[in-house]
Amino acid sequence: MDADTHYSSDVAFTPSVKEIQTRKGSRRSYARVEERGGWATAITPELKVFVESQISFFMATANKDCQPYIQHRGGPPGFLRVVNDKTIAFVDYVGNRQYITQGNLADNDKAYLFLIDYGSRSRVKIWGTASVVEGDQALINHLMPKGYQARPEQVIQFNVDAWDANCPQHIPLRFEANEVLKAMESRDVRIKELEAEIAALKAAASKR
Repeated sequence: MDADTHYSSDVAFTPSVKEIQTRKGSRRSYARVEERGGWATAITPELKVFVESQISFFMATANKDCQPYIQHRGGPPGFLRVVNDKTIAFVDYVGNRQYITQGNLADNDKAYLFLIDYGSRSRVKIWGTASVVEGDQALINHLMPKGYQARPEQVIQFNVDAWDANCPQHIPLRFEANEVLKAMESRDVRIKELEAEIAALKAAASKR
């Protein structure tokens, strides 16, 4: 391949990474990904559904000295919103007011989103750039989840450069508490129905 050819996956597969892949025997398989153009660069309908179903994700940034920082964000399904096929946005709520992510983005707009769904054992990695939008109340109102009890402060917009989905290997199978409660409630309802049926059958049998 032409050494001057660039692929979307180069955002992660730097020359140093590719050298290690070659040395450890995985370069050939990733070269096939590059032959197909590299990773996806636009949000597909399937990815939109996955993104907007999340209640938690991690966002990585780095300051001008390349010191990395990861911040957790959470909210109800839909709090992380796909604006278009290249943009994801969410309302940034008032928290501990350290503003490390915002400070990092002021110096270095490169950012990364890591989404993981333990119930479906799925994870998605998204590379891109991000910016903070302050003072836009209309945008906050548009993105703020209805009825969610949090104090909105600003909006963070993420522009997608490339994304990739990982295999489920080594992802522990876990379920959200509300999903477990719903399953238990459904089970309890069914148990009561069966107990009522058994009682009715016993009553009918005793009259024979």
